[in-house]
Amino acid sequence: MAVYDPKSLKAEEFINDAEIQETLAYAEANKNNVELIDGILEKARPRKTAKGCECAGLTHREASVLLACEIPEKIQRMYEIAEEIKLAFYGNRIVLFAPLYLSNYCVNGCLYCPYHQKNKRIPRKKLTQDEVRAEVIALQDMGHKRLAIEAGEDPLHNPIEYILECIDTIYSVHHKNGDIRRVNVNIAATTVENYRKLKDAGIGTYILFQETYHKKSYLQLHPTGPKHDYDYHTEAMDRAMEGGIDDVGLGVLFGLEMYKYEFAGLIMHAEHLEAVHGVGPHTISVPRVKRADDIDPDEFDGGIDDDTFAKIAACIRLAVPYTGMIISTRESEAVRAKVLPLGVSQISGGSRTSVGGYAEEERPHDTEQFDVSDQRTLDEVVRWLMETDHIPSFCTACYRAGRTGDRFMSLCKSGQILNCCHPNALMTLAEYLEDYASSETKRMGYEMIERELPKIPSENARRIAAQNIRDIRNSNRRDFRF
Repeated sequence: MAVYDPKSLKAEEFINDAEIQETLAYAEANKNNVELIDGILEKARPRKTAKGCECAGLTHREASVLLACEIPEKIQRMYEIAEEIKLAFYGNRIVLFAPLYLSNYCVNGCLYCPYHQKNKRIPRKKLTQDEVRAEVIALQDMGHKRLAIEAGEDPLHNPIEYILECIDTIYSVHHKNGDIRRVNVNIAATTVENYRKLKDAGIGTYILFQETYHKKSYLQLHPTGPKHDYDYHTEAMDRAMEGGIDDVGLGVLFGLEMYKYEFAGLIMHAEHLEAVHGVGPHTISVPRVKRADDIDPDEFDGGIDDDTFAKIAACIRLAVPYTGMIISTRESEAVRAKVLPLGVSQISGGSRTSVGGYAEEERPHDTEQFDVSDQRTLDEVVRWLMETDHIPSFCTACYRAGRTGDRFMSLCKSGQILNCCHPNALMTLAEYLEDYASSETKRMGYEMIERELPKIPSENARRIAAQNIRDIRNSNRRDFRF
């Protein structure tokens, strides 16, 4: 039996089943241990320092105790600390992005995804470069600046050369005042050489969901195709970092397996990246299985209710305090409102999960990967965020200024990132208000900017941001970033 070793590069050693089972047993035995739980909560709490703020984070075992806890007042305290941590390091900003589906050709047999190879009902489609341009223009007309590209795994239809060509096309489209400033990539596990090519293409974060960390279940859920190789998939982030990509995004598909097992595995994966590469995951996503063509989420016995989902989000924030947390339009407006205060820092808006869906006037359903629960427009999402006192941010400055990996994390951990993110959020919001917002959103947006400008810690950053916002309102545009 493999011994748990977070510094190992072997999947079965840094995601060790025996360690997870022992962790779950320990958490179950201590889920009502008030003294232990109070000590863990105290450890998780953010603390002021001379340089700003710091958080200790939690081990996978400590975080699993909190997830198992059933004491209402302790759960409420988890939520309060999660919000304190999020505000301490990310403020009240919420970064916005959209997924862009390039192709649904796929050779894998994933039982939870309608793109699986045996599905003969779904039409297969792959965007041409002209169609990619049309999609990008549609997204730019909404106001998006950051995309996450998605494609099925198919070496014939979706080789790395096709992905690289699409990235180049996306960056080349300059429409009115629109530019996609950063492309994040969510494609299948690949080689170190291909990760180097993605890095050279100027991507932001490489995202790959584990789906499930439980190896037996993983093999059953991925019966055919290259994704069947558990080790190759689980070790992908190490190859990505070896290839020079220092911002990576983790995630599991909650609902496939026992959620407590998945949670422990997810935190162990974050611990592994920190131990080996000196920097943990840039983002963690928490998608749940959703209905889609020939996919019924009720067929999976690991489903979780909304309260449990919120608890998972809060415990991730306590365990991995410096990571960005993503909630997509898989979740409804009500669920997103429930978890937004618990540590979320990025959300999608105006999303379509079909290949070629943005250029169509009506939302097409025939090539959707999953049902979109939150179908509001981007403008409606922006307005909703401001109504809940969150700053909608379209910022991509850290990527473009080279603040990635340990450079970003060092600024985040010291609290100095506020001098970059807060002004950039307000300036990119002003861009959105001038170029894309409805009249009511524009009014609310400038009221928010007036309230938030004085909160920028650095006087110099505050002065420059105010001048840039005046320039934006006077149509005197220039590339700016802190």
